[in-house]
Amino acid sequence: MTSRMVTVFVVSMSMAWSASLSAQAAASPGAPESKHDGWSTTNLESAGISAKPLREMENAIHAGDFKKIGSVLIARQGKLAYEGYFDGDANTLRDTRSASKSITDILVGIAIRARKLNGVDARVLAFLPDRARKVQNPDPRKEKITVEDFLTMSSPLECDDWNDASRGNEERMYVVEDWSQFILDLPIRGRMHLGEQVELPSYGRYFSYCTGGVFTLSEVLEKVTGKRTDRFAQEKLFGPLGIRDAQWVYSPLNIPQTGGGLRLRSRDLLKMAQLYLNGGIWQGSRIVDESWVRASTQAHARIDDDTEYGYLWWIRSFKSGGKSYPAFYMNGNGGNKVLVFPGLDMAVVVTSTNFNTRGMHEQTEKLLTDYILAAVGP
Repeated sequence: MTSRMVTVFVVSMSMAWSASLSAQAAASPGAPESKHDGWSTTNLESAGISAKPLREMENAIHAGDFKKIGSVLIARQGKLAYEGYFDGDANTLRDTRSASKSITDILVGIAIRARKLNGVDARVLAFLPDRARKVQNPDPRKEKITVEDFLTMSSPLECDDWNDASRGNEERMYVVEDWSQFILDLPIRGRMHLGEQVELPSYGRYFSYCTGGVFTLSEVLEKVTGKRTDRFAQEKLFGPLGIRDAQWVYSPLNIPQTGGGLRLRSRDLLKMAQLYLNGGIWQGSRIVDESWVRASTQAHARIDDDTEYGYLWWIRSFKSGGKSYPAFYMNGNGGNKVLVFPGLDMAVVVTSTNFNTRGMHEQTEKLLTDYILAAVGP
């Protein structure tokens, strides 16, 4: 081969390599793979999603502008359209902490649909007579605590995970053996007020974030279904959704922790959002009643001026590009969010390991508003 031929060959290869890089750069970011796990896939263009904001999001994450982001997934019109992993991969089990509380709501809805539980007005202590007999700080109001009180974080028990001084703070629960008894033994909470007039809370419920109350629902579910909650979940929820990998946290008494810590793959977390976006149906099969989905995702208590609470689902709107997008979502320590945007026919997962850090949720919300919602906005 002459020197001129070598030069031409090298130039040609260089041009081809550059063209390949340009094509890759222009390719749709986060193209999902077909894994035969129940998800149909599509491309961003078909889903009505702009690639440019998502490519910018990826660059910002890789540049370190956003810390400890694990994954971002987007489904639109029932199909997985974007799948990005920044720590771990598609098989990584994500610790989304309290985001998995919302799965407990789904399980309660399934139990009601199966007529194992007669409704949210069912009284908790009626299912736990052995605990009721030995409960400390007895009070008639404890006997009236319902499943709905724990679903809405509004029981009268002195339990507040957001207050380090609270006797029912979850960190105090974890160091004892019997978590449910710990919660049921708590005294009734009280509130100081200025003047004699007491202002009633929105929806008639005082919100107080209490992981222990949600954990107690694990025992209630076992009593009414006759199966330990993790096994009930696998049979009635995970199995029908094609979920094979789930890692539970267990109490010292080997009771599944329904108050958080359940680890699932990002694609499986997205299935929870899609299930509720579909009104309780997955791949043509009804898992939970549509009426339950509506009840779970409507406001039953107010958290702050911007945020309300359903049955273990958070409710608020997110603003992007001058527009407001109503959502209900699963929410967990570290900035973990699994969101449903009914008006956009869209479900989103953002997993993150920014546990116990200042601004963890604000970082996820910035990803959501500046990039994800911007990709589907006008």
